[in-house]
Amino acid sequence: MSDHLWRLGAVELAARIRARQTSAREAVASVLARIAEVNPRINALAEVMNDKALAAADAADAALAAGLAPGMLHGVPVTIKVNVDTAGHATTDGIVAARDNIAKSDSPLVAAMRREGAVIVGRSNTPAFSLRWFTDNDLHGRTLNPFDAAVTPGGSSGGAAAAVATGMGPIAHGNDYGGSIRHPAWACGVVGLRTTPGRVPSYKASAPNRVITNQMMSVQGPLTRSVRDARLALQVMAQGSPYDPQWTPAPLEHPAPNRPLRVAVFKRHAAYDADPSVVAAVEQAAAWLAAAGCEVQEVEPPHFEEGAQLWRQLVMDDMRRGGQPAVESLGDAGVRSALRGYLSGLVSLSADALMEAQLRRFNICRDWAVMLEPEAGGHDVLLMPVSWQRQFAIDADVGEPERVHRLLAAQSPLLGTAMMGLPGLSVPTGMAGALPAGVQIVATRFREDRCLAVGELVEAAARFSALDLLAPH
Repeated sequence: MSDHLWRLGAVELAARIRARQTSAREAVASVLARIAEVNPRINALAEVMNDKALAAADAADAALAAGLAPGMLHGVPVTIKVNVDTAGHATTDGIVAARDNIAKSDSPLVAAMRREGAVIVGRSNTPAFSLRWFTDNDLHGRTLNPFDAAVTPGGSSGGAAAAVATGMGPIAHGNDYGGSIRHPAWACGVVGLRTTPGRVPSYKASAPNRVITNQMMSVQGPLTRSVRDARLALQVMAQGSPYDPQWTPAPLEHPAPNRPLRVAVFKRHAAYDADPSVVAAVEQAAAWLAAAGCEVQEVEPPHFEEGAQLWRQLVMDDMRRGGQPAVESLGDAGVRSALRGYLSGLVSLSADALMEAQLRRFNICRDWAVMLEPEAGGHDVLLMPVSWQRQFAIDADVGEPERVHRLLAAQSPLLGTAMMGLPGLSVPTGMAGALPAGVQIVATRFREDRCLAVGELVEAAARFSALDLLAPH
């Protein structure tokens, strides 16, 4: 059985280790063997930490033997993205020039995972500067979508998603500025939780200065194969740190309402072309939720198109000031081309116009907050697509700016929600031909519990497992 421990989720694996039904070393060795089998083909992990992982597993077993209280992830193998600090390892962010950028300390979420007994088995790949919806760079190479190598595994946490989908650890860390957890989770058929800014501490000593929109919109969160594992990972990652002054000790759980859950459904918008498989996934999830007793109502969110465009305007104006010179001088050809496409045709705002844009953002946030508050006559969650289109062909963001603009339009369900700092959960619904399909569940700020509760209903009806398809028994 120990040869197949890599198949288990984090909740089950942690329970077995606590009960001494298996050892942390057996669990970690099983995952490392799976990595050795799969990673050379998929290239999800840029670094595999064999010796350190086995030593950490032995320490976890020794702690149990000594009678010490186990952590929530005691002995559970996890992966960490290469764009956050892991002490003693390079925080490369997929950049050749940063190959020797050795972190002197752990980022807060890495420290929290270690405190709770997690064993880091590897570092997951990302595009250069984590700035593409594809996962490829000159330093670590290209990560493949395990379902189809001709399409994206998502980005920027594509390595994390591909690793979880193929059994290289039940929990992967990711981050999301404009979709970088939700998009790869959807692309690879796994669960991805975008948290509320301030929920999980964001800080790395190797690059402590974060541009303003990054502070407002970028978050850390987990990718997993089940919603219950995402809930467990959130409990661990959300532990506080003074290094992120935005961190908020908001409750992770709230009492369930004494009424049916109210679900707003958004499946089409006049400004965007929606692939039939995308609409079908939302319709199927809505039908499942109605069958589970939810009140389901079709709704068009307020200012949807404006919100997506505002993400692009604010983030790219910030990028001109705080990132473009570095991308142009240190980035690879792919990320340089993508950034030029993002910026193409976008006029930089004046100082006064920027202040007006921030005012407009606040008002859009208010209207969405009302929509996502049942006590104000709104809904518990919004069910919507992750992307309007199927998984893009490799490097669809490289070349003419018009290609990039089409890609940005397809990603509008990711962009506007990130602009407002809302939590969102990507949940698979099954297969659409040879590729995974899925939906996004969005809630108001700090109500990740609503996303998870509704996500579990979708998951229970879908009965989908990427691992069963990619590595059948």
